[in-house]
Amino acid sequence: MSGTWAITPTRLPLVLRRCHGCASERFRADGRFRVNANHKRLDAWLLVLCTGCGETAKLTVFERMNVRSVRPGLLTRLHGNDPALAAELLQDPAVRRRNRIALDWAGAWRLDTGGSARSEGADEALEISVRFAARIPVRPVRVIAEGLGLPRAEVERLIVEGGLVSAVRLGGRLSGDFDFLLKR
Repeated sequence: MSGTWAITPTRLPLVLRRCHGCASERFRADGRFRVNANHKRLDAWLLVLCTGCGETAKLTVFERMNVRSVRPGLLTRLHGNDPALAAELLQDPAVRRRNRIALDWAGAWRLDTGGSARSEGADEALEISVRFAARIPVRPVRVIAEGLGLPRAEVERLIVEGGLVSAVRLGGRLSGDFDFLLKR
């Protein structure tokens, strides 16, 4: 038997950055932007709110860019506070590096198995393709355990014994598509 599982985001991830007001380390983005013009130069920031005190912080999207070098579609999305643009920018490695932030995806994604894998035949091998709708770093062992309804220790035991195989390393974190085969 074979199937496809999908990992999809349910909300924007929390931004990990220290708050200057209350020393909290988590900010939430709701898709609001600030754009400032100074003559022919533009600055744009993604606004994030501290989960502890509610203070606003700015994450730099771009600084001092010539107006003509900014795509009109991007400028329209910035002015319209497009939440999809916020999701794209939070996943952009250049934006994360420029602002020295990390993302916390805990509770911000769900696994859609398209039906229960437990109800399928117990004697057949199960081949599953896991697809990501966004670059969400997850532990494959956790995804497999959740999808099959098994404890993580059982999934790790299956990997060690060779009952669960994959072309990618299942230890650590992945944020890209992978396949695995469960031998029964």
